[in-house]
Amino acid sequence: MYMRPVFLLATFAALLPAQLVEAPGMKETDKNCKTCHEIERSISLRQDLNGWNQTIVKMVGFGMKSPESELAIVAEYLAKYYPADAMPPINVNTASAIDLESRFSMKRSESSAFLAYREKTGKFKTFADLKKAPGINPEKVDAKMTQIIF
Repeated sequence: MYMRPVFLLATFAALLPAQLVEAPGMKETDKNCKTCHEIERSISLRQDLNGWNQTIVKMVGFGMKSPESELAIVAEYLAKYYPADAMPPINVNTASAIDLESRFSMKRSESSAFLAYREKTGKFKTFADLKKAPGINPEKVDAKMTQIIF
């Protein structure tokens, strides 16, 4: 029995790290975002231009150093190729650590605690169950209810 090439490509593509869209602004984005965390985490936020600008201000506050003109290029690139409207709902029963960190603004230690809790207690069935999990901010759950699935 032979496997079709398309199936093989799709299977292996899921295992590869995220790649940035090759377009103007890609090099600046790669340079600035990769210095602190993996690119998957950077692009998983999916925001509009205002949101990306706020994230960049936050990163500068954490110590990111780059000329303002370059940061504007990064924000425009991210808003164009990783926009808010492209963000699918997050399934809290299958979400990865990176997805949890970006969608709920969790620290790595919080996402690890969340994943350990989920593994120990099983799938979440209600928002009340979800709000009991360590690392989760109940106010963020309330604000993102329409973006969360079980």
